[in-house]
Amino acid sequence: MEYIMTTLDNLMHQTAFFNLTVGNYVMIAVACVFLYLAIAKGFEPLLLVPIAFGMLLVNIYPDIMLSIEDSSNGVGGLLHYFYLLDEWAILPSLIFLGVGAMTDFGPLIANPKSFLLGAAAQFGIFAAYLGAMAMGFSDKAAAAISIIGGADGPTSIFLAGKLQQTAILGPIAVAAYSYMSLVPIIQPPIMKLLTTEEERKIKMEQLRPVSKLERILFPIIITIVVSLILPTTAPLVGMLMLGNLFKECGVVRQLTDTASNALMYIVVILLGTSVGATTSAEAFLNWDTIKIVVLGLVAFAFGTAAGVLFGKLMCKVTGGKVNPLIGSAGVSAVPMAARVSQKVGAEADPTNFLLMHAMGPNVAGVIGTAVAAGTFMAIFGVM
Repeated sequence: MEYIMTTLDNLMHQTAFFNLTVGNYVMIAVACVFLYLAIAKGFEPLLLVPIAFGMLLVNIYPDIMLSIEDSSNGVGGLLHYFYLLDEWAILPSLIFLGVGAMTDFGPLIANPKSFLLGAAAQFGIFAAYLGAMAMGFSDKAAAAISIIGGADGPTSIFLAGKLQQTAILGPIAVAAYSYMSLVPIIQPPIMKLLTTEEERKIKMEQLRPVSKLERILFPIIITIVVSLILPTTAPLVGMLMLGNLFKECGVVRQLTDTASNALMYIVVILLGTSVGATTSAEAFLNWDTIKIVVLGLVAFAFGTAAGVLFGKLMCKVTGGKVNPLIGSAGVSAVPMAARVSQKVGAEADPTNFLLMHAMGPNVAGVIGTAVAAGTFMAIFGVM
């Protein structure tokens, strides 16, 4: 009987109930909220479902993120190996490969002025950098946090890893992906506040056709120019443009299909669950995390506002030929931000079609955020 009782007692103490803290229960609840938003509300489920599930797992079974150094048998936890691919910048770069294979750069080529709108929306990054410095973060930590303003999860992870800010990589990544998912909620109030109904009703001229030669030359030229100026951006910009070259050259359809489908979704699973698994209660529930989440929201709002305001300026300069709403798409949440521009414009005038015009600033924002990350790396001498 004593043996049975001892065995049952050992089994009871092996359950998670005896090891969970109040913080773990809080994070489990947060994970369930994220799952609800992803599944019931459709808020970017491809991102939120794996992130939320990784969050759930690590707060029930922390050893799933056990590092090799802390392991008694030299074997780390499953998601620790996934996370190493984040730290080594492998998964963010592969995400960019898939994004490039899925993205049409035609609107940007047809309207090069879109680059200016994409650049304007990066203002949020530098505003967040100054804000983070004011809140007491180190210069490198502030730089890593600021990229949230570009609404670009892979670049946020990439820069945090390169600047060796792994202690705050989890909150940065979760904040970036959360705000990307909430683009349809965060952006419209800002867009409507800064524009008049007449401006939102502006119809833009149809974009000119873009030749196949232009489409092929664009990723090659962008890679050469950007990589020569900021070599540290080569992993991100290079993969983005390689994926786009796969798409546009027309001779490697199998590679295009793989990069934009199978590979992309495999990487999303690995990246999402590993990012979610960095949110253990011990690492996530602290004042620094709260500051990062607040700074991310402020940065994202500033980036959206800067894009819209620059769009208003272009509207004035061109005599009313540019709808300021497309400036909000300068953040690099592709293609969600462009869809929001279309939605808000259609609310003012159902016959107004802004999607393709908004895609120009949207894809310019992807390049702009990568350039901003490269600039920070150059400033800090990181290769």
